[in-house]
Amino acid sequence: MKPHIHPEYRPVVFRDPSVGYAFLTRSTVRTDRTIEWEDGHTYPLVDVDVSSASHPFWTGKGRVLDTAGRVEKFHRRYGTGGDR
Repeated sequence: MKPHIHPEYRPVVFRDPSVGYAFLTRSTVRTDRTIEWEDGHTYPLVDVDVSSASHPFWTGKGRVLDTAGRVEKFHRRYGTGGDR
């Protein structure tokens, strides 16, 4: 690899403030914020909007949408019949 053309790959803490969940992994993301981690070291910090701890699919709190009802409503409204 050519030197000085790739971003620095380093440990970074990603935190989901809505549920208080954080994890340490490696990334090239850039940030000016830092946090002291459980091991006593200071790492760059990135706040995320959604993580596996808050996403409805992973938490089991997702909604089931009535897509069949929506399709029938569309056919009634626009008279396509739905025979296709």
